[in-house]
Amino acid sequence: MAAREYGQYSGVTQALELVGERWAMLIVRDLLVGPRRYGELAAGLPRIPTNILAARLKELQAAGVLRRAPHSRIIVYELTPYGRELEPIVLALGAWGFKTMGDPRAEQIITPDSMTIDLRTAFRPQVAANLPATAYVARLDAGELLIRVDGPNLDVMRGDGPVDLAFAAGPGIHRLISGELAPDRAIATGMVEVLRGRGDLLGRFANTFHLAA
Repeated sequence: MAAREYGQYSGVTQALELVGERWAMLIVRDLLVGPRRYGELAAGLPRIPTNILAARLKELQAAGVLRRAPHSRIIVYELTPYGRELEPIVLALGAWGFKTMGDPRAEQIITPDSMTIDLRTAFRPQVAANLPATAYVARLDAGELLIRVDGPNLDVMRGDGPVDLAFAAGPGIHRLISGELAPDRAIATGMVEVLRGRGDLLGRFANTFHLAA
């Protein structure tokens, strides 16, 4: 259990006592993408002190949000079914926070796991259902994501592969997703660099993944 207690008997205070400590929800966010080793969690949250990461993992495990599990002779952390119930909350929180993100600061980066959740948040299955199946690779600050859209189905994983469009982008990609920057302007200004494939498909990407700022 988290050390902070609010002295109130309600569902909101109970939730905050379980996952309201700093870094806790970002750990949950990354584990929503998939099980992670301790070192992978630390690498995905480069500013978290090691003692805080260890403490949050213990607290979330004690709360029944995550568990330690053996995987291919190593120990990983994974969400329990109770912890996975936080997914719609994390996505809604991301959509809410997106409205006031503003421009990225120089020190801010995008991690593959953070972008995966942002893509899940921004995905519009009702739009994608009327578009041809399309595969993208997004090269980000700290890795690459293979993004496959097939009708209303979205699959995001780390890595590269045969795609219709591969592009590189930094935190400014959120200006494309918000509709603030048109796809052709994103390419012209260098905010998005087309690496291979059809550059015109960036418009389809922006239409498929959209969040109003």
